[in-house]
Amino acid sequence: MPALILLRGLPGSGKSTLAKLLSEDGKYPVHSIDAYFTDAQTGAYNFEFDKNHLAYKQCEEQTLNSIKQGIEKIFIDNTFTIEWELEPYFKLAAQYNYKIFVVTVENRHGSKNVHNVSDEQLQKMATKYKVVLF
Repeated sequence: MPALILLRGLPGSGKSTLAKLLSEDGKYPVHSIDAYFTDAQTGAYNFEFDKNHLAYKQCEEQTLNSIKQGIEKIFIDNTFTIEWELEPYFKLAAQYNYKIFVVTVENRHGSKNVHNVSDEQLQKMATKYKVVLF
């Protein structure tokens, strides 16, 4: 059965690094909201809050395109700190019969986030971060 794997965690937790590793260096696609804000030529990251909704939409569309191609494993690398951010992917997985996994990535390696998110903002994000227990 094909799988949709959501990698979630705070900025700097290592989501992108893990996604690259798990995707076997590009054999399987990795979609991310960060891609919208990253210049393909230079790799420079320039976040614009007023365009965040466009980044979410692009990530969902890219995921849907990968699903429609029948790709066996698809990785989504986002913070997913709030439940509504996960919901579109749950719906896609159900609609297209993909098994879904949510993997929480923690910064146990002491790295800093590359997006210059302040410690204060990280704390705010952490307070919204919920783990679902079943």
